Amino acid sequence: MRLATWNVNSIRTRIDRVAAFLERENVDVLAMQEIKCKPEQFPRQALEAAGYELAVHGLDQWNGVAIASRVGLEEVSTSFPGQPTWAKSPQADAVVEARALGTTVGTKGDGEPVRLWSLYVPNGRELNHPHYTYKLEWLEALRQATGQWLATKPELALALVGDWNVAPLDEDVWDMEAFAGATHVSAPERAAFAAFEQVGMREVTRELVDGYTYWDYQKLRFPRNEGMRIDFVQASPTLAARISTAAIDRFERKGKGASDHAPVIVTIDCPCASAR
Repeated sequence: MRLATWNVNSIRTRIDRVAAFLERENVDVLAMQEIKCKPEQFPRQALEAAGYELAVHGLDQWNGVAIASRVGLEEVSTSFPGQPTWAKSPQADAVVEARALGTTVGTKGDGEPVRLWSLYVPNGRELNHPHYTYKLEWLEALRQATGQWLATKPELALALVGDWNVAPLDEDVWDMEAFAGATHVSAPERAAFAAFEQVGMREVTRELVDGYTYWDYQKLRFPRNEGMRIDFVQASPTLAARISTAAIDRFERKGKGASDHAPVIVTIDCPCASAR
């Protein structure tokens, strides 16, 4: 199974690039973040015509997550247990934002099913901002939910993928001095990301591929390769043993109409291949 995760930064703007990417890279499942639309606004036709089923979760023109699969898509969840709420203003009601979408993929064909979550972790904004506290609470709630899933079913093939908005290591940003006092690299955020290891998860792309996954549109960040690595695949032990390759598709950060993120792709072998 070829599984990709990509913060597309508006699916309606980039549907042609997404469809071409799926074909070019022979992707079976794509987890998308920041689709920026409601389900009824999602440009489904191009992907459905290519044989993909879709699960879409979006509440407005912000955030939003989706999963496209041509190998089965079942058991859709639009939030995880304990997912925190957020109020956009003091006058607004707190809601569970469209930042997490879970499905079971790989139910068609000869492969083994994978429980997949497409995640758009809150940005945090500033270290003294309420959104930063919300981000840490969100990650901790996800960690607790993950621990419960694996405690209930230790053999579960589970993937938590997406835009984590955390750069776990110094090497994941082009210049640590530029991030002094900023989010994404703070000790609490890094600890929250690393804490998924405590419940049995492992980030599987770093050992297979180097490079950044995000470059800001401003200040010629991409031509200068002044990027960040913030898009990851966390896998359960059962699934991690089946990951054979990983890639960061820098091509999709190039040219007109590119997202500010590049897709991250992993190959998931069938259990028999892993055993060999």
